[in-house]
Amino acid sequence: MKSARLFLYSATVVLLLTALAKLISSFGNGTILQTRDPLTGFQFEDLLRIVGCIEIAIAVTCFYSKRMWFSAGLVAWLATNFLIYRIGLDVVNYHRPCSCMGNLTDALHIPPQTAEAAMKIILAYLLIGSYSILFGLWWRRKKGFAPLSA
Repeated sequence: MKSARLFLYSATVVLLLTALAKLISSFGNGTILQTRDPLTGFQFEDLLRIVGCIEIAIAVTCFYSKRMWFSAGLVAWLATNFLIYRIGLDVVNYHRPCSCMGNLTDALHIPPQTAEAAMKIILAYLLIGSYSILFGLWWRRKKGFAPLSA
């Protein structure tokens, strides 16, 4: 299960980096920040701050928790919510690039489509990794192996 622990540490880093990007860009002056999110109704600047804080809380929990199933469950929960959010954007026919990085992509001269593709890859990584760990832990338990605390 060293690979599971390695995944959780890498997820911690990914969540901290994306949270930092969200929080930094939420204090910018891009017009997108004053726009309301089509699903939640929050202004994007508020939504970025809320989600950034949630990502930090989950990252810190993953780093310090000894309960692998809990950490993987939190990452799976967050990634699943991101997936549902993206599906919701498709349902309401919102096809602009995700504003999940705010205007930071402009400041770093990263095309929105590149940032969008990177965020989809990160989402897939978090989904596949966390659910793989949860499945592996469930399988071990079903087969009667001793539970893993770390």
